[in-house]
Amino acid sequence: MSNEENRFTARASRYARVGANVGSVAARYAGKRLFGVERDRSQAARELAAALGGLKGPIMKVAQLLSTIPEALPKEYARELAQLQSQAPPMGPAFVRRRMVAELGRRWQERFDTFEPRSAASASLGQVHRAVHTDGRQLACKLQYPDMQSAVEADLNQLKLVFQLHARMDPGIDTKEIFVEIASRLREELDYKLEANHTRLYSGIFHDDPLIRVPEVIDDLSTGRLLTMTWLDGQPLLSFKESQLEDRNQIARAMFRAWWHPFSHHGVIHGDPHLGNYTVFSECEHPRGINLLDYGCIRTFKPQFVQGVVNLYQALLANDRDRVVAAYEEWGFKGLNDELIDGLTIWARFIYGPLLDDRARTIADEVTPGEYGRREIMRVRNILKEKGPVTVPREFVFMDRAAIGLGGVFLHLDAKHNWYRLFNETIENFNVESVAARQADAFAAAQVPLPQ
Repeated sequence: MSNEENRFTARASRYARVGANVGSVAARYAGKRLFGVERDRSQAARELAAALGGLKGPIMKVAQLLSTIPEALPKEYARELAQLQSQAPPMGPAFVRRRMVAELGRRWQERFDTFEPRSAASASLGQVHRAVHTDGRQLACKLQYPDMQSAVEADLNQLKLVFQLHARMDPGIDTKEIFVEIASRLREELDYKLEANHTRLYSGIFHDDPLIRVPEVIDDLSTGRLLTMTWLDGQPLLSFKESQLEDRNQIARAMFRAWWHPFSHHGVIHGDPHLGNYTVFSECEHPRGINLLDYGCIRTFKPQFVQGVVNLYQALLANDRDRVVAAYEEWGFKGLNDELIDGLTIWARFIYGPLLDDRARTIADEVTPGEYGRREIMRVRNILKEKGPVTVPREFVFMDRAAIGLGGVFLHLDAKHNWYRLFNETIENFNVESVAARQADAFAAAQVPLPQ
């Protein structure tokens, strides 16, 4: 057995051990509560992080996601989980070759002009290898780590235990729907055929857009666990932090369009705003544009939900509380009292804030980036803890995460725009029936199932 196989076999046994450790933390905390003794949350958080510390993979992505939702986890837990590593152990060249045999057959190398067995990049579910097609095209081959389905299911079991532990701490949020949503998206990320179809969906949406490039899927070199696409040359987004404001603003405009246009016109978002999923055109072109690289975490919405997002924006703009409440109900929030409505509206005004302000400004608007949103988060946490819990609808989870992530990109770039005008240009002549028609056509062409 190879060293890589030994590592992956060891990981399977480690999952079982971690599950027992997390369960032990939960049981001890429950016992303390049962006998009326409150344990220190920071200590419990450190114990939980220690129990999870042997894991590298999907649950680390989950920790990053949950950090964007106030009260989804206690801040102590979010802080500890955020410090855990997110990289799986890389597959070595010999192991990669065996994986490629499993996906494309014994003569797989004849289907490439060249294939680099050492990875060019790695992530939580797989790693990317550079290759050259027999026709000369530069390729990116995304190869999934072995046995990731078991890893995801094991991680979801750990997440369920974490949520159960949090439920004993008087939480402000009922996490049942959050868990269902995260589980659905993580399982989808394992299906590279679905990711290929999502890539085609975005290619159709942006096929004539000069600011956004989408890779081309190579079908005969792709499987359910191997996704081969054309390689898009680009520079890291953060390498432009010190560039001229004109360049930074144009990159931000492209990012804004890459996220809001598909949502407002087709009911779909790129749900993983990780900085590594975007690069900037390598050519010294003006205007600057972006390569949109990863389609493993795509969230689709019914047109009625898109309508709810637009309605909430317009209600906040008009400062119309009744319309705000109606929009929350369109989103799927239920059983809201006045205090919870106030808490949600604090958060909504933070998320929508730059879009409500008709002037050129940065996202943080003179607020220190490290302090951005901190006051709002604390106010919302206090309200949810005192008046909750509130059940967060599934659709909210990735909508919130992507909006926060997109804002983070604009903070890094220190871009300055009239975000109000950009958004209103995007939703100009918005019509839910038109969204439904465009969605049906685009999804059928890309063989993507319509949202249920």
